[in-house]
Amino acid sequence: MTKPSSFKYFKNSPEIIRLAVMLYSRFPLSLRNVEDLLHERGIAVSHETIRYWWNRFGPMFAAEIRRKRIQQLRAFSKWKWHVDEVFEPPHLNGPTVKIRKRRTKNGKQATEAGRNCLEVAAG
Repeated sequence: MTKPSSFKYFKNSPEIIRLAVMLYSRFPLSLRNVEDLLHERGIAVSHETIRYWWNRFGPMFAAEIRRKRIQQLRAFSKWKWHVDEVFEPPHLNGPTVKIRKRRTKNGKQATEAGRNCLEVAAG
C-alpha cells in the first residue's frame, strides 16, 4: 500500500483519491466524466483537482501495481517440475517416450492420484 504520509495534507480521504485516479487511468474517461461520476456518488471535486491527483499519485500507484505483479510472478516461480518416471511402451515401434512430471512447491511432492501432474509424450 501507499504510505499514509503521502496523503497527509489532502482534505479528501486516500480511498477517494485512489478511486478518482484509477477511474481516470483505467477507463477511457475524461477528467470531467470522472468529476461527474464522483459527483453522482456525493463527492464534490473539480476536474482540475483530479488532474492534480493524477499527476501527483499516478506514478506512485503505477509503481505499486508493478511491485504487486512482480511479487505474484515470483511467488508463481517457486513451483518446480521434477521428472517422476520415464518409460517406453514396448508394443510401439519407434522411440516414443512418455515423460511424467510432478510439480512440487516448497519441497512437497504432488499426489500420485494425478493432481498437479503433467504428462508429456515426446516422440
